[in-house]
Order: sequence, then C-alpha cells, then structure tokens
Amino acid sequence: MNSGEFRRRGKEMVDFVADYLDGIEGRQVYPDVEPGYLRPLIPTSAPEEPDMFEDILNDVEKIIMPGVTHWHSPYFFAYFPTANSYPALLADILCGAIGCIGFSWAASPACTELETVMMDWLGKMLKLPEAFLAGQVGEGGGVIQGSASEATLMALLAARTKVVRRLQAASPGLTQGAIMEKLVAYSSDQAHSSVERAGLIGSVKLKVIPSDGKFAMRASALQEALERDKAEGLIPFFVVATLGTTSCCSFDNLLEVGPICNEENMWLHIDAAYAGSSFICPEFRHLLNGVEFADSFNFNPHKWLLVNFDCSAMWVKKRTDLIGAFKLDPLYLKHSHQDSGLITDYRHWQLPLGRRFRSLKMWFVFRMYGVKGLQAHIRKHVRLAHEFECLVRQDPRFEICAEVTLGLVCFRLKGSNKLNEDLLERINSTRKIHLVPCHLRDKFVLRFAICSRFVELTHVQRSWEHIRQLTTDLLRAEKD
Repeated sequence: MNSGEFRRRGKEMVDFVADYLDGIEGRQVYPDVEPGYLRPLIPTSAPEEPDMFEDILNDVEKIIMPGVTHWHSPYFFAYFPTANSYPALLADILCGAIGCIGFSWAASPACTELETVMMDWLGKMLKLPEAFLAGQVGEGGGVIQGSASEATLMALLAARTKVVRRLQAASPGLTQGAIMEKLVAYSSDQAHSSVERAGLIGSVKLKVIPSDGKFAMRASALQEALERDKAEGLIPFFVVATLGTTSCCSFDNLLEVGPICNEENMWLHIDAAYAGSSFICPEFRHLLNGVEFADSFNFNPHKWLLVNFDCSAMWVKKRTDLIGAFKLDPLYLKHSHQDSGLITDYRHWQLPLGRRFRSLKMWFVFRMYGVKGLQAHIRKHVRLAHEFECLVRQDPRFEICAEVTLGLVCFRLKGSNKLNEDLLERINSTRKIHLVPCHLRDKFVLRFAICSRFVELTHVQRSWEHIRQLTTDLLRAEKD
C-alpha cells in the first residue's frame, strides 16, 4: 500500500467507522455466537500472497462484527462506559502515524512534554491541589498509565519501596525480607479486584475493611484493623480508597480515612477509575474532598471523558517516590538532558519501557470539546441515570439497592436472588439490551450503567419497558 492507496483506503475506513457508529443502534448489542465461532471462518495460517483491502473490509462485516459486543450501542448498559469520540479517533490515527516510542524525553520530546502539560490541564480541570501538578518547578506531576489496575500496582510498589528504605535507614540491620513479610495493605470490601491483584504481585498482605451501610470505608473500621495489626507486629503501609466503586458507585470517606493515613505514615492511593471524570463538574467536585491527604490519585478518562482506551490518568504528590522505586539507567537509554530538572523520562513512572503518544488524544478532545462540552456529556449521563431511577421507583415490584450518585443505578426485583438471576438471564438472552450484575452483601443486584455517547432518554425508556415486560413474563411463568 503506497501513500496514494492509503489516502483512498483511509477515506473508505473513515466512512466505514462513521457508518458503523451512525448505525450502531440498529445492531444487536450482544453477539449471538458460541466460544470458538471465529476459528473455522478464517484460514489456519497467514496468506502467502497479499489480500485485497476490499476483501479484508468485507470480512470485518462477515466475520468480526457477528462476534462484537457493541459497547457504544445506546442499549449497552453493562460494566461502566468506555469512552469514544471522533476527535480521539483522529488523534489515534496521528499517534499511529508518528509511531514514536516515548520512553524518554530524547526519544520524542513532544511526546513527553505534551503529556506533562495535558496532565496539568486535567489536574486543573479537577481542581487538584497544586502539589499534584508538575508546573514549572513542582515536585508532583501526572502520567498516563494503561489502566487503573496499573496505577494501583505502581502506587503499591512505590509505597513498598518507600517504607522498606525508611525502615532500613532507621534500622540498618533489617533485611528487606524481614520487612516485607510484615507489610500490610488495606482496602474496602467494595474495592476493585485489581487491588487484590496488586497485593499478590507486590507480595504483600492485603486486608479488607468492612464497609458501612452505604458501602463506604469509614475511619472507625480502618482504625480498628490498624490497631489489631500493629499489636501483632505487622507494618501497615498502604491504603486504597475507592471513589465510585464498581459494584454500586459508593464513595469511601476520604475526610475520615485520609488523616489516619497521614498520622500513621501510610501511603494513601485514591482509585476513582469511573467517577473521577465527574469531578470536572462543580456540583460533583465535593466527592473528591480529602484528596489533599492522598499520595497518589488515579482515574480513567478512557471511561467517561471521551478519550478512547487506553488513557488512565495518575498523579503523585512527590514524583521522586515513584521514580525512585523503578529507576534504571542503562547507557543506551541515557541522554544529555535527563538530569536537567526541566523534564521527566516517563519510563521511570510505569511498568513497560515503551509508551505511545497517548496525550494527543487528550489534547484533541480537550480542545475540540472544551471543558463545557465535557461537563455537558457527564451531566447528560447523570440525568439519564436519575430518569431510570425514577422509572424503577414507580414500579412496586422493584427496589433501588444503593444511592444513585452518578450514572449507575443498582436495582433488583423484590424477591429471591434466584428470581433476579432468572430475570437477568432473560434480559441478556434476548440481546436487546445488555446488563451485568453485582453482589451487594448477600443480594444479587442488577446494574444499569449509562454508557454510550449516543444514548438518549428514549433508549432508557424503551429499555425499562423491555425489562418490565420480561419481568411480567417471568412472574407469570413462576406462578404456572
């Protein structure tokens, strides 16, 4: 393919993508295929001679699309949103074309510097404390990770290195192994499974703090666990507070938990993967109150801020805590500006060495939507969630299971867990809408998350009518 054909095929692909998104409402949201459906449809090995572009594009529709779950369908209400916008898609094309591997400033100065500035832009949109911003001379700063899971792991590993070095400085005879076997990290029982995985990878104990009646971690429960563990000779060093839990979008109490972490010299990491985008709206910024106590903060613009995957924004108050834990400088990666203090090499902030020019997506989206456009997107989703909540409350057969704060509604049919499992099975097997469940205490609960950029009130209303009809059919069948 030469540049002439690329121009022609590129226009065709843009048309294909635009047509796909324009017509996504007409596609079945959840695929009707069985595991292993794809292998018989494609050759067992790569072609010896080139295929035609037309044939490949035709196969996308014939082979790929039947097995696609359409996350951007206005009838997709599962999990949490994954962001998508035309400016971000265009930026990704440019990212691929430039094709730099921005592990250091010298590897591509614009790749490094735009990321630093975009993370400051976003931090200011969130009204983060100045300590988290790089600015010209700040000690903090932001980095784009691949996911919130990576951010949590990086924070835990940095915290682990920091406490080990601190204790060894105070007691030079202490071995790393002797310290490691006593380290304890904490999170709420509502925290994401990636927190548990970070503990496994980091080889530290993770203890779960029982949440309160609103599914939030509170100071009293955390303090009780700390006192018990310290009495047993353990070393508390790391706490993950979640803002907007996956199950029900609950919020750990930062204003209570934060001071305890500071008093006990524990690293506090905030995971706001979904909810963090909403903090650009003044009416939701209070949900972030207490961030000043944190050592690191993370959320995913690729969930709700119209920047497509992958783009997970992480800030630290002291970047030396992060860099110091992972810095290795082989000669082939060194450059003359790395110790100038004016720039950073992001390879020291992450697990991989290589990194794409992901900040281009942020730059395009922030400029083409503006803060007001992004706020409008968030507010629309929250408004639609409250509309759905009102519809549920009008039907006495159902109950709301958690406070609706942002774009997630947790609800269930009054009755047994089995009844709700059967209802969800009917909902997803019809493939008109797509939902996933959660457990809240001992209850099986249905989650209705406003996800698509294209969703409107009519889609929410039709979906609710569909759920109500399936419920009527289920209850009638139960009686027969």
